[in-house]
Amino acid sequence: MGMNFEKAVLGIEFGSTRIKAVLIDENYVPVASGAHDWENQLVDGLWTYSLDAIWTGLRDCYADLKRDVKEKFGVTLTKIGAIGFSAMMHGYMAFNDKNELLVPFRTWRNTNTGAAAAELTKLFHYNIPLRWSISHLYQAILNGEPHTKDVAYFTTLAGYIHWQLTGRKVLGVGDASGVLPIDPETKNYYPEMIEKFDALVAPKGFSWKLGDILPEVLCAGDDAGKLTEMGAKLLDPAGDLQPGIPFCPPEGDAGTGMAATNSVKQRTGNISAGTSVFAMIVLEHALKEVHEAIDLVTTPSGSLVAMVHCNNCTSDLNAWAGVFKEFASAIGAKIDANTLYGAILNGALAADPDCGGVMTYGYFSGEPITGFDEGRPLMMRTTDAKFTLGNLARSIVLTALGAIKIGMNILDEEGVKLDRMTGHGGLYKTPVVGQKLTAACFNAPVTVMETAGEGGAWGIALLANYMINKADGETLDDYLDKKVFAGMKSSVLDPDPKDVEGLNAYMERYIAGLPAERAAVETLK
Repeated sequence: MGMNFEKAVLGIEFGSTRIKAVLIDENYVPVASGAHDWENQLVDGLWTYSLDAIWTGLRDCYADLKRDVKEKFGVTLTKIGAIGFSAMMHGYMAFNDKNELLVPFRTWRNTNTGAAAAELTKLFHYNIPLRWSISHLYQAILNGEPHTKDVAYFTTLAGYIHWQLTGRKVLGVGDASGVLPIDPETKNYYPEMIEKFDALVAPKGFSWKLGDILPEVLCAGDDAGKLTEMGAKLLDPAGDLQPGIPFCPPEGDAGTGMAATNSVKQRTGNISAGTSVFAMIVLEHALKEVHEAIDLVTTPSGSLVAMVHCNNCTSDLNAWAGVFKEFASAIGAKIDANTLYGAILNGALAADPDCGGVMTYGYFSGEPITGFDEGRPLMMRTTDAKFTLGNLARSIVLTALGAIKIGMNILDEEGVKLDRMTGHGGLYKTPVVGQKLTAACFNAPVTVMETAGEGGAWGIALLANYMINKADGETLDDYLDKKVFAGMKSSVLDPDPKDVEGLNAYMERYIAGLPAERAAVETLK
């Protein structure tokens, strides 16, 4: 097989339902993988994963990868070129000076931090979301939790695992940007925010200062330590894996998503459209205003990224597809998912650009960007609307992008420029339709790669590979653009002016019709 494992690189990502490991060769191609499924628990009203679940899951995932390598190549993994870890961003893992966890890990899903996030947003004049680590720390202080006086270090899940395996208390800049805001000039925390926070909590008389308990910030390509003997045993209790393997900075899932979709360059972005939808756009400069709808994080190399996250995307499309499938079955037609979605979505291509007077809201849950705490899926039309399958289908797709478009309008007003977007997720499985309408939404070319890549685990493996193999002065965007993605098959669609015009007309009605959605929430219990 001629595989040189000393040049292979391992990426492991802790997602919310799965831990995934991907081993890549010198050509960035995944050659082996492992996985472990896990679930969060609600303990004392807060979402968490236990330390036991973290380590059992990691060891099981690594053992699964090791088994895959043995089966494919007949060798036992002992030494590899580099390792990288990533995980769900944000959340809160706090430790005392004996390195003991003070309270169960609080994940990004916890929304009990409203008071803290609002106060810090005002104090820092910077949007601080509920899920950020600093919100969790300050909320615990506001709640008078006794553990807060004993905090000697706090970090994210990726930062914790990296620390245990290497002894280094560091974070990649992208993950760090979800702990406390990062200054894109210095690629480090804002010192004035640290000072303001210390002044804010000074009356508590803590023995710690914020600057002393934060992880050190590193950028993509920086050396982030090596696997220690203790770390090697934690990862591979069988004792085959050798210590001394270099680690890249641990990153968050936003950063690995950017790497895996080749969107770390300024004026590029990516959109992930499935049950929920988020778009990340790499900015050339800071925004002038504070916008609650826009979260600011960074790329793994420290460029500022505007992130718009919306709760609803393809659920309504799936629900309508279910109805059409039932109809097909009632008339004795057997239909597979590809044909079913193809028939619905291709109709959207031939429809009226503005959906001909048909309006839907696919709000299965609340949508913060339009001010909804809960939602009701709603379909309405004018009496003279052209009520066709195509117009209904197009309306469902445009609505799936509606809330994101409102976020994009804010960035347009801020003068944000966009050269290209990459689309990934369920909306792009049927060729052309989702891609074409997304191009209209962002008014920029949209690329969909033939291989959707291996997701975040592959993304962090690429970051580890970059660290050990980058040429002198080679930037991360050049490395991804010219080496990793140079030969990959993809399709690019430019925005069609008719689609852009139709979407804008649809969005005017979408915004004007929000009181009808509000009435549906209030009256349909």
